[in-house]
Amino acid sequence: MKRHRSPAAALLTTAALVTGALAAAPATAAPAPGPAPAAGDAVAARSVPAAEQRGAARFWTPERMRAATPLDLRLTPAQLGKLKAPKPDGPTRTVAPTPASGPLGTLAFPQAGGAWTGGGAVVKTSGRVFFTFDGRTASCSANAVTSQNQSTVLTAGHCVKYQGSWHTNWVFVPAYADGQAPYGQWTATRTLTTPQWEASEDINHDVGAAVLAPLNGQRLTAVTGAQGVQFNGGYNKAMYAFGFPAASPYDGSKLIYCAGNSSKDFLFSQDHSLGCNMTGGSSGGPWFTGFSEASGTGLQVSVNSFGYTFLPNRMFGPYFGNDAQALYSTAQAS
Repeated sequence: MKRHRSPAAALLTTAALVTGALAAAPATAAPAPGPAPAAGDAVAARSVPAAEQRGAARFWTPERMRAATPLDLRLTPAQLGKLKAPKPDGPTRTVAPTPASGPLGTLAFPQAGGAWTGGGAVVKTSGRVFFTFDGRTASCSANAVTSQNQSTVLTAGHCVKYQGSWHTNWVFVPAYADGQAPYGQWTATRTLTTPQWEASEDINHDVGAAVLAPLNGQRLTAVTGAQGVQFNGGYNKAMYAFGFPAASPYDGSKLIYCAGNSSKDFLFSQDHSLGCNMTGGSSGGPWFTGFSEASGTGLQVSVNSFGYTFLPNRMFGPYFGNDAQALYSTAQAS
């Protein structure tokens, strides 16, 4: 997540995201991709060489996963003035989640940040992302979504590419638990982001995706299940956000969630805003509307992205509009 100091100060974006361990039912047949919305520029993507995929699977030992640190991203004051509003909204498009079973007790709402003590689909669809950036090991969060290829996860743009460099050794660990990977480490065959993030790291479009290689003969969402997605769904909704914050007072060892009524950022971005005290390491974790605590399923409409340093205990996440939909359509058809 990122932190703006002030309109004239640097924007600190802690891109390292840590997603939580989640439990979901096996995925059902994925929807057809449907027509991608017009998006001016092509989706930015990197194909991961096979040798790197093999190396990544060996690279991420339990010790390296525990030692991975949040990636602090900094935007200059000049970049704040370049923020552009998303393109005009198109019609709302919804991809339904995969059903999950398992009763849950009612958890606190609103919630500014607490351990997810329930179960349900979110325990397996969410997971921690590990990658190499600038010579160091780092982490983020991601979430498995219903997709045509049954192999797509959504995350933040800065979790796949930053400062002109695509991250390497990229793996997704669903249901991560203190160095353990109960459902395996899934290596990326392709990582993608929006053209706006690719071109100028526009915080309004801080959305990324990854397509993952099969593991032990199975596709990702056949193992983890998948959440639904919604585009152009509007603002001011009840939201649940999940992640694995690793900076104090958190340590990255457990899935944390926030819940409350969201609003639109009234300062510099066009993002969603939610009361939430998650720290560095939570970036890329999913935001859901229509979330059911009973099943742990919902419609993903954003990801943890940034926070202003002068406005503590508030998280911001990009609006899933036409360009996020184009990204999703390209990823799921890969």
